[in-house]
Amino acid sequence: MASDPTVGSGSIPVVAHVFLLVEENHAYGDVIGNPSMPYTNNLASNYGLATAYYANRHNSLPNYFMLTVGDMVTTNDLYTGVVSSDNVVRAVTAAGKTWKMYAESLPTPGYMGASVIPYARDHDPFSYFSDIRTSSAQMANIVPFSQLAIDLANNTLPAYAMIVPNLEDDGHDCPGEAPICTDSDKLSNVDRWIQTNLSGLFLSPVFQNSVLIYTWDESVLTDTANGGGHVATILISPKVRSGYQSTTMYQHESALKLSMQLLGITDFPGAAASAPDMTEFF
Repeated sequence: MASDPTVGSGSIPVVAHVFLLVEENHAYGDVIGNPSMPYTNNLASNYGLATAYYANRHNSLPNYFMLTVGDMVTTNDLYTGVVSSDNVVRAVTAAGKTWKMYAESLPTPGYMGASVIPYARDHDPFSYFSDIRTSSAQMANIVPFSQLAIDLANNTLPAYAMIVPNLEDDGHDCPGEAPICTDSDKLSNVDRWIQTNLSGLFLSPVFQNSVLIYTWDESVLTDTANGGGHVATILISPKVRSGYQSTTMYQHESALKLSMQLLGITDFPGAAASAPDMTEFF
């Protein structure tokens, strides 16, 4: 990491690929320092850790919208409306760049319908955007997670991508949708899933010019600090300051802003326009 002359430059680099990985419903303290999550904590130690990062509210969908629209849009996870506000798809497409949503257990490519467990529609904000719902070409960019490995092998990764595990693998439900499990079971499964499915991306040559933002949609329900509670957020890239820990308060709109800045895009949807920059990580 230290061999990259841009690391520690104090400015946000422009990279070829930005990935946003979103997990579910756990507090910062559930994740950071948890011996059940050795791979995640190794990433936090070796890359950049935001120690004062907070979700925007409780329940999932508003946080996913904040990460992609810069606005919570709704307080209802059962929302069925269409979102016509500025969003990452509009910003990325206008800049002539590509995007994809990699959703584990998505029923079919381009699927825009209701949840089919373990796929959860309220974890797929793109399915609500007017930009996509009126374009079959844009719908085709919502793909099953299995497509990520294919795109990596074929050197066809998009400039912007959101990665969302299914309910069994994101910490929301028990592994395998078992009726009973411990929280440690959920979190160790999240950790294994990331190591199994994303370590190849991290080790690939393409990742030398990429950044992955690993965050959680919201904290536990009893943690209402700053709306959605304290969550772990890790910036993973050779471009990131090694072992850096930030104490600056950030929320999801800053991750949205950073996603656009890393791609050289100056359209910052919604609250991203006034959100604190995450420059300190670089």
